[in-house]
Order: sequence, then structure tokens, then C-alpha cells
Amino acid sequence: MTDQQQARQQWQNRVNNAQGHFFEGAIMAACRFYHDHERAEIDKTPEPFRVTKKSKDGIFTGRFTALAAPDFQGTLAGGRSIVFEAKYTTKDSIRRSVLTDAQMSALESHMRRGAVAGVCVGINDQFFFVPWLKWRDMKEHFGKVSLRAVDLAAYRVCFSGAVLFLDYMHTDFETVFG
Repeated sequence: MTDQQQARQQWQNRVNNAQGHFFEGAIMAACRFYHDHERAEIDKTPEPFRVTKKSKDGIFTGRFTALAAPDFQGTLAGGRSIVFEAKYTTKDSIRRSVLTDAQMSALESHMRRGAVAGVCVGINDQFFFVPWLKWRDMKEHFGKVSLRAVDLAAYRVCFSGAVLFLDYMHTDFETVFG
């Protein structure tokens, strides 16, 4: 890889990282909104991380101590659990494989026990909350394993500066999750 290609890749990685943080912040804003309106209590799941060395200038080193769990977990009004992973892309499509095996296993396990499980997806400036069963069986439901915004139109959610993942644009949450 040339220096110019490497610089471009580093720049793109930084842009993607910043967009991912923006996306998670917009989801956390929705969590606060739902809390304030007594619709749900949902929190960001902390990364399993341990500090291994601290320096006097505030810099530290650390390591991950376990595989990452889904990004958000909580309880909906009425008592049902909710757990979901958040994935964002600046490309025009998102692949099923962006979830790790550990994330997929956790979503499956929660869903089998009655939780609302899904994937909150951002594709550029559009946002979706896809039920885990639809994501898991993407090939059967959509005929492919990489989806564009148009493929996910039925799962598009409202955006008000917050990604309102419980508020679908074209249907209601209970219709999707029962």
C-alpha cells in the first residue's frame, strides 16, 4: 500500500469512527427521550475493558476483557426487555456480516427469551430498526446479504436529531414486534 493510499484509508477510518460516534449519540438522545416520556429505560452497554497501565499525563493502556455485547439494553414500558446492536455506514449498503458471531449469539439468546432484539442501522442519513429475525435470516427475507436503504424502507424510523428507534415511519412498533 502506498503512503497516499494509507493516508486515505486512515482518513476514511477516522470519518467512519466519527460518524459511528454521532450515530450512537443520536441513539442515546432517543434513550433519554424515551426515559423522559416513560416509554423505556435503555442504556448503552459498557465495553468490557480493563485499564492495565496508567501514566501521570492522563494516558492509559488497556485491553478488552471479553467479546463485545450488543450496544444497547434495557426495558420497555410494560416490562419487556430490549437489546440491540447499532451499525452505521457511509456506504450505500450494509452487510449482514458487520455483526460479530458474539453479537449475533447474544441477540439470538435474548430474542429466544422474549426480548425485543434487533439491529439499529444507519445508512447515510436514513435510520432503521430491523428485527433480529429479519437480520438473521436476511437472505431468506430480502434475497441477499447486503441491504440498501430502499430494502429496509419498512423498518425506517423517525429522526429528530435523535434516532427514534421505537417510532417507525410507516407502521407502529407493536405491529413489528407484537
